[in-house]
Amino acid sequence: MTTPADRPRRSALYLPASNAKALAKARTLPCDVVILDLEDAVAPEMKAEARAAAVAAVEEGGFGHREVAIRANGIDTEWGAEDLAAIAGSKADAVLVPKVGSPQDIGRYEKALEPAPASMQLWTMIETCEAVFNLERIAAMAPSTRLSLWIMGTNDLAKEMRAQLTPERTPFLPFLSMAVAAARAHGVTILDGVCNEFRDIPVFEAEARQGLLFGFDGKSLIHPAQIDPCNTVFSPSEADLAWARAVIEAFKQPENQGKGAIRVDGKMTELLHLEQAVRMVAVAEQIAAAG
Repeated sequence: MTTPADRPRRSALYLPASNAKALAKARTLPCDVVILDLEDAVAPEMKAEARAAAVAAVEEGGFGHREVAIRANGIDTEWGAEDLAAIAGSKADAVLVPKVGSPQDIGRYEKALEPAPASMQLWTMIETCEAVFNLERIAAMAPSTRLSLWIMGTNDLAKEMRAQLTPERTPFLPFLSMAVAAARAHGVTILDGVCNEFRDIPVFEAEARQGLLFGFDGKSLIHPAQIDPCNTVFSPSEADLAWARAVIEAFKQPENQGKGAIRVDGKMTELLHLEQAVRMVAVAEQIAAAG
């Protein structure tokens, strides 16, 4: 059975909510998630206008299969309270919040979203040094709150650390791995951070494949040109699906009923592989259905 966490979130595109053309174009792009940004991409003098535009856009709809999140300004900024109140009353699927560093921050956002529909999710950026040392404690808030998804904010983390963000992302590899592990421990979906290089697609693809290797569910994006390669990287390949279907079929055979481990194509295959196979096929079916 497919769970909400299994829905494809291969590509999550940031768009400035203050840009009307970008909002219109978002309804036609093949990304899985649209993030209407009120924070980094919007100048201070445009914050109120962007907030109204984002709420109007989700009210108008037309995003099809895409999830729509609105990224608010931080709760302690001069715009945060109004952002959260407006988003809570909107039709957005989720609110994405920045600079979360502790479980207490999750609690504050949870309280601010009390008026929101029960279906509205809380997504958070992981982009501070404080958050790095509280990963498991923050993720552990998920079962009792709206928290359901993390997005790595490698640009902000690099700034705070005074580290260099190279294509290899060497200074951040331990944090990426620990973030994935903490997210998995508590059922939180996790997306990789953005790649600032949108003109050099091979560089982007290499970073996306690195994210896949670490176990991320998808990647956040800054340009539409990154969507197709991102979707390709984070979609099951034909070879992967052939393996998954073979595993599912093998475990269905009468002689394998009740067994915890069987041989499939000459390799030892356990029930954990069956679970992986079932999820992979379910995700592939959703991708195909979305077109």
